[in-house]
Amino acid sequence: MSEQYTVFLIGAGTVSDDEQAIFTLHDTGTRCRLTCSYRDNTIEAEEDDYFEALFQLRQQLEVDGLLPSCYGASYNVFPEATLIEKSRGLVVCKIKEGHLPQESDLVNIFDDGHDIIPVFVHMQQRFWDRWLASLPS
Repeated sequence: MSEQYTVFLIGAGTVSDDEQAIFTLHDTGTRCRLTCSYRDNTIEAEEDDYFEALFQLRQQLEVDGLLPSCYGASYNVFPEATLIEKSRGLVVCKIKEGHLPQESDLVNIFDDGHDIIPVFVHMQQRFWDRWLASLPS
């Protein structure tokens, strides 16, 4: 598998507001390798799933003050274990505090939409922790 997704970057601080990154997926068998080309840079991560690889690349993009504008980098999106296994981390859930996700809440990590709230990695992780604590026992 070798797919590509074009994603807008937020926080570019350039004259042009339409800076983009190209994410290329490489299925290497049991591992998922993801490359990100932006500006004159190419960064890469290899993980068990594409969401985790994107997570790693986002940490590198944060050094440049950049946030991908896609569901995989959105405040209220996180993977669910069964989905990760089935989709290799390409499909995640939009989540709301106190509610379990529904099938209509499933999205591709590289898609964009009106409800994306791009955030830094640690902020997404904190929301996930709050969401877990908000679920009924």
